[in-house]
Amino acid sequence: MRTRRIGVAAIALAAAGALALSGCSTGGGSGEATSSASSAIITTNGSEPQNPLIPTNTNETGGGKVTDSIFAGLVYYDAKGKPVNDMAESIKTDDAQNYTIKIKSGEKFTNGEPVTADSFVKAWNYGAALDNAQLNSYFFEGIKGFSYDENVAELPGLKVVDKTTFTVELSQPESDFPLRLGYTAFMPLPEAAFKDLKAFGENPIGNGPYKLASKGAWEHNVKISLVKNKDYKGGRTPKNGGLDIIFYASQDASYADLQGGNLDVVDQIPESALGTYQKDFPDHSVNQASAIFQSFTIPARLPHFGGEEGNLRRQAISEAINRSEITDKIFSGTRTPAHDFTSPVIDGYSEDLKGSDVLKYNESNAKKLWAQADAISPWSGTFQIAYNADGGHQGWVDAVTNNIKNVLGIDASGAPFPTFKQVRDQITNRTIQTAFRTGWQADYPALYNFLGPIYGTGAGSNDGDYSNPDVDKLLKEGLAETDTAAANKKFQDAQVILFKDLPAIPLWYSTVNGAWGDQVQNVQFGWNSVPLYYNITKAE
Repeated sequence: MRTRRIGVAAIALAAAGALALSGCSTGGGSGEATSSASSAIITTNGSEPQNPLIPTNTNETGGGKVTDSIFAGLVYYDAKGKPVNDMAESIKTDDAQNYTIKIKSGEKFTNGEPVTADSFVKAWNYGAALDNAQLNSYFFEGIKGFSYDENVAELPGLKVVDKTTFTVELSQPESDFPLRLGYTAFMPLPEAAFKDLKAFGENPIGNGPYKLASKGAWEHNVKISLVKNKDYKGGRTPKNGGLDIIFYASQDASYADLQGGNLDVVDQIPESALGTYQKDFPDHSVNQASAIFQSFTIPARLPHFGGEEGNLRRQAISEAINRSEITDKIFSGTRTPAHDFTSPVIDGYSEDLKGSDVLKYNESNAKKLWAQADAISPWSGTFQIAYNADGGHQGWVDAVTNNIKNVLGIDASGAPFPTFKQVRDQITNRTIQTAFRTGWQADYPALYNFLGPIYGTGAGSNDGDYSNPDVDKLLKEGLAETDTAAANKKFQDAQVILFKDLPAIPLWYSTVNGAWGDQVQNVQFGWNSVPLYYNITKAE
């Protein structure tokens, strides 16, 4: 996702190039900013972050939109998903297992602290340590010394060489390690953060293109206000004066504000407008492929969903869903029925994997599978899918549960929560007692990213607590491959097992559907569906 990459050895560079997205971004808008554009504030939609804004504990889109704006990592991803050096001067390796990372000198956090090698190493050690229970700890699993069983305060695989140099030793070669380094988990932290991380998370001090407008700029459940960080020197230097991310209760509300000229950019279109938004905003809208996968998860701990009975019921439910009809009628063709657990825009995607028939609508077989499960233990109770009402999910949840009800003859319905944070808290705390909507917006452009963080045993985003040693083995073997095709074959083989177990029920792939007002120019949506806010210009 970068236009350049300095000093990366051939093996890492080859992996990065092969795993990167083939072009999927679309530019939008035209015209030059006026002389006052640099001070103009861009307004956009968002959602209340689930947790305080600590990068190693932010693994959802509401918080990620903010942390990715106020922090700068070793690399960032350009519109097409290529890595570009940000804080990194060079990332070198000869064997895809031992890396020497040199950061640029003269970079600093917004409190004046210098960004050093220790800023990265200390933040990564904190994120990896078991006692700190960080949601993104899984991303450090490959570093030598990482443990799920005991607290390791300082990973032996991380060593500071000097003020601007550190080394990383992995437990084995990993083909996509360089690609991960633009993800939120790998951001640096200033020394000030460790005095009180909870307080820091409410008023974070970053080193990215934006910073909080003031102490208390995060108005919970209302908005967060960011302004340009004039000390940032990287490739994401803002062409505007700041960013107001407004937390809307519904997509309809944000779209209404856009139509009324009270909002500049939206990256989500409500179902009610999917068929009309491109006519409403001609030359100011986008409908493009994106690295987003949608699903719902049925934890094995729920009654009737453990063991062989659970596998049969998941397969029956999957085959009871008419994905083609729902994507056509509910989403006006802006979604594509899923054929796997990843995304069509990622290298290694395949529509022909063994077992993928379980994703096809098959009413008679669904009934047969459900009867087989009933023979193990007769069904009782109701089936529900929890979702956040502020995210525009009611229409498809109602359609999916109606399919399940009509095909399987059981009571099925949606279970709405008012906000994304509320449903995520119950999912994270494992207190939710129903199935729940899930999905994945890629952290970095690689097939493994759609699999390891979600289905690996103990992974940070493994919301259903799925565990299969055969899947774990294939994922590990895939990472160890330095040949991209060989790695992807391992990841595809892992998916064959996932089709049997269905730790999540794949639904469809999302396109990015967004729009913007004529008061802003140079709007472009990236490979992962997020607008490149720093490029947007606006006349005051």
